[in-house]
Amino acid sequence: MRLGGPVFEPFDSPEQWIAHLRKLGYRAAYCPVDASADAQTIAAYAQAAQEADIVISEVGVWNNPISTDDEARKAGIEKCQQQLALADEIGARCCVNIAGSRGAVWDGPDADNFTPATFNLIVETVRGIIDAVKPTRTFYTLEPMPWAYPDTPDSYLDLLRAINRPQFAVHLDPVNMISNPRLFYDNAAFLRDCFKKLGAYTKGCHAKDIVLASRLTVHLDEVRPGLGNLDYKVLLQEMNRLPKDIPLMIEHLPQEEYLPAANFIRDTAKSIGIEL
Repeated sequence: MRLGGPVFEPFDSPEQWIAHLRKLGYRAAYCPVDASADAQTIAAYAQAAQEADIVISEVGVWNNPISTDDEARKAGIEKCQQQLALADEIGARCCVNIAGSRGAVWDGPDADNFTPATFNLIVETVRGIIDAVKPTRTFYTLEPMPWAYPDTPDSYLDLLRAINRPQFAVHLDPVNMISNPRLFYDNAAFLRDCFKKLGAYTKGCHAKDIVLASRLTVHLDEVRPGLGNLDYKVLLQEMNRLPKDIPLMIEHLPQEEYLPAANFIRDTAKSIGIEL
């Protein structure tokens, strides 16, 4: 397992990028370039990461390839293909997106998100993305969401079976699947279930935390690791059973909160004898 997070300091060379990662103590990193980079630049960053023993965890997409707007859907799929090709070229562990939404907000809830027709559309779309690129050393993955497929370990398994492509895999974000108080309070068992069902397919994981507010009806909020209820000892123990270089990536924080988050995760790992 390798801990990583974003680099906020500006850099204009692979050497500067590596220097920033070392200063932060990260052994995994988000992809430092996007699909607009030329082949020489991509190769330079890939070589620098390899020489510095840095794992490039993921290439993000973050758009809506199942949009009800035909032009937006077409553009979204094209971007997915470009970013997947970049992930394969630079040697990232995966390319990650959400499945998308049938609503007006690209990552928002909608009544049609959980219909059989939308499930089939996700299957068709992911197959098309992978078949167009034909990656050989990276994987296309979907980040779970509380209001879109995949929203549970079982629905992720359903997608894995239906998509039926060896280069489709899992990106775990357990916090995004904790959508009710029962899962919130019994999240240790939920985490174990996630890894039991999805661990063999997992290429990366996001590090977050979650709190439950006491106001009605139900309010669950994402917070910095260490400030919520997620059982990080169980999360780290389960991740430690996966191949040793699986990235655990901190995300969604103000810049000043990344160091406390990293320190909490490192301290928790050390307390249970796990090396990050």
